[in-house]
Amino acid sequence: MFSHLHVHSEYSLLDGSCRIPQLVARAKEMGMDSLALTDHGVMYGVISFYLAAKEAGIKPIIGCEVYVAPSERHRREAIDKNHYHLILLAKDEAGYHNLLELVTRAHLEGFYYKPRVDRELLAQHRQGVIALSACIQGELGRLILGGRLQEAREAALWYKDTFDDFYIEIQRHPIPELVQINQELLLISQELNIPLVATNDVHYIDREDASAHDLLLCIQTNTSIHDEKRLKMAGDYLYLKSPAEMADLFADLPQALENTERIAQSCHLELEFGRFHLPQVATPRGNTADEHLADLCRQGLAWRYPQPTPDMEQRLSYELEVIEKTRFANYFLVVWDIISFARQQNILFGVRGSAAASLVLYCLGITEIDPLANNLVFERFLNIERQEMPDIDLDFQDDRRDEVISYVVGKYGPDHVAQIITFGTLGARAALRDVGRALGMPYSDVDRVARLIPSGVNITLDQALGESGELHNLYDEDESVRHLVSSAKRVEG
Repeated sequence: MFSHLHVHSEYSLLDGSCRIPQLVARAKEMGMDSLALTDHGVMYGVISFYLAAKEAGIKPIIGCEVYVAPSERHRREAIDKNHYHLILLAKDEAGYHNLLELVTRAHLEGFYYKPRVDRELLAQHRQGVIALSACIQGELGRLILGGRLQEAREAALWYKDTFDDFYIEIQRHPIPELVQINQELLLISQELNIPLVATNDVHYIDREDASAHDLLLCIQTNTSIHDEKRLKMAGDYLYLKSPAEMADLFADLPQALENTERIAQSCHLELEFGRFHLPQVATPRGNTADEHLADLCRQGLAWRYPQPTPDMEQRLSYELEVIEKTRFANYFLVVWDIISFARQQNILFGVRGSAAASLVLYCLGITEIDPLANNLVFERFLNIERQEMPDIDLDFQDDRRDEVISYVVGKYGPDHVAQIITFGTLGARAALRDVGRALGMPYSDVDRVARLIPSGVNITLDQALGESGELHNLYDEDESVRHLVSSAKRVEG
């Protein structure tokens, strides 16, 4: 059996075009029992991939194609001033955490055009990690193409000595340079006793997706398909080939195919879900978080209601009991601490959503709406039957948000604080305009079509064709419009 170990999803932004659900489904359809994800420099898609693969009964292999900064010698001699590629795969939990550390440090400390790591960092975080020499842009490939064959051997030895598992990656595409590289890689493998592994550098799922992927590269580089000097992957071979196709391609190197399965079998990463990792808040007098929260709330109850009734006290006790059972006291204390800082600094803030239903938050001074006077139901905010993370949405005044963020970073440490990430996707209008540029169409022609898509509405191109008679007629009557819309549909989303 064969396993793909070099695969790019759409999270290799504007480079890979494999959407994870379809990628996993296609691998399952072809009878594969394991599959890797190795996006360029990032691990954005690994959780979605892991869950989708598990659900399909396929072993997920978590990895990344990292960018390695060249040595000082190589920069000085102008071999490469930017980076080499290297595939890293997590064997186990230690390897997964090392991958996370490498990718994080690459973005925070090594970013130069791309998020880069260096050899020192690789050596520090090699435990539980399998390394593959990568594609034509790998260090070995670049040195071989530059005629620096001895240096290629020295680099291979360094990777072999550094990683417990290092493989020389062999790809077979109709690229003249790759023929030269592969000949030398086979010699290096034999001379240095480094095993080979066969990969296909997957960027799209089916062969027919090559033209859509080409448009994606044009969108990334702001060029058109008519530009001969643009970034282009010649051919239509970077798709998810079947095990049979790979067996035919590497019939003379059965060990390179067998090693894909050997690597897959050595990866045993199990990720745990459903457990919260909340910060532990320092409390006075050695109290637990629940005890400290209860003390603050009882003080707040006397502040909000100078003469609290038994019903008020019972409601507060009930909420505190639910918070204790769900183990969210530390979360409430973190939010209370942030709000206390904002109040001290006179930073305006507001709270949205179901948090207004909590008497605890009202007593802590986080919300300003009396949940008892307004008959608000606490279970809408926190329900012991569901045990989902309560959601306290805080808004701070625009020109002072940085003060709040700096306070949180200073208190909990920069390695414990992150802002969320969002991914922009190509909607119907954006897909039309971007693909129109990539096809080299006149702006006025593309704009005429794009304007027929209703603005401010989340609508797909298929829906627009069904709802807009004018667009449908243009699509039927004008071949260039039909090509534009059909091409845009392939990258939409």
